[in-house]
Amino acid sequence: MLFNYFMPTKIYFGKDVVLKNKDILKDFGNKAYIITGKRSSKINGSLDHIIEALEYNNIEHIIFDEVEENPSLETVEKASAIGKNEKVDFIIGIGGGSPLDAAKAIGIFINNPNINKDNINETKDLKSLPIIAIATTSGTGSEVTQYAIVTDHNNQTKKNLGQSVFPDVAFLDPSYTMNMGYDVTVSTAIDAFTHLAEGYLNNNASELTDTMAESGLRFFGRCLKDILENNIDYSTRENLMLASTLGGMVIAQTGTSLPHGMGYPLTYFKNVPHGKANALLYGEYLNVFKDKTRVNKVLSFLNLKDIEELSSIISKLMDTTLDITEKEIQVYAKIMCSNEAKLKNHPEKVGYDEIYNIYMNSLIK
Repeated sequence: MLFNYFMPTKIYFGKDVVLKNKDILKDFGNKAYIITGKRSSKINGSLDHIIEALEYNNIEHIIFDEVEENPSLETVEKASAIGKNEKVDFIIGIGGGSPLDAAKAIGIFINNPNINKDNINETKDLKSLPIIAIATTSGTGSEVTQYAIVTDHNNQTKKNLGQSVFPDVAFLDPSYTMNMGYDVTVSTAIDAFTHLAEGYLNNNASELTDTMAESGLRFFGRCLKDILENNIDYSTRENLMLASTLGGMVIAQTGTSLPHGMGYPLTYFKNVPHGKANALLYGEYLNVFKDKTRVNKVLSFLNLKDIEELSSIISKLMDTTLDITEKEIQVYAKIMCSNEAKLKNHPEKVGYDEIYNIYMNSLIK
């Protein structure tokens, strides 16, 4: 048995954790930079809570609320220029994966003035401003990972920024997710599931990540009936947030695998939400395993009997049709074959043919 584990984020979990732990903010600096999207943080109470906590500590703040879904490097540069000019001391990201990932990237850009969207990957181990993450969806796990996924329009893809930026603190309050729409709930929940599954079915899996993944899959499994029936109460939201956080803790160690890499072109070129892009491929991804021992364990943690039952559930939860051509799939399969990191994480050898077949069998009905 041999493995490494590193996850330095301090987690505060539960209702009203921002207000109950507001004293910790005084250690972060005199001026906060809040990074968020246009709407959700204003509706779910998270923005009001963090502003109240900052004012309690006499900490100034400015807000950047222009983060789009799948944030671009251009948005990161724009926000960073404002933060540099305002001389902010720390970053608070509020939202789902897009604002949290953007917050990490902005923290890097502000703390390293010579960095820009064209040279960010040329230097490793860049340090960020301190980051506080407030998750308002249950899927990304970004609040406990080192990854910052951004959209690179020059190369027409989504990619990891290439730096390691764990948030210093994560505030996880399930009540912030209570007003999420059904489609967003489904897409983010599926994202959490895919993190757990891909971390479990992974070359980098260890006894420790297995334990976390198994626990997270069980939490997710408890939620399936409620999600299918759209009967999602606070307890379900709590379980989904636990599953999401555990999923993030798992992939922080293992990385993700084929579906995430294959889903990026669907998100970039077809505007398919990230969680849905993964979900569309999942049945065929699981079928590609020659040794299904661990695949069957994943299904058992969800109390499902086979891959077909999982695929049926996904079909009930979302529209699985997509306007796509075989020619496009050929392009996407080639893109995926150049993603050596994702291929390396998959525990069995796969190449173009397997990738192409997963796409075709999943998307061409």
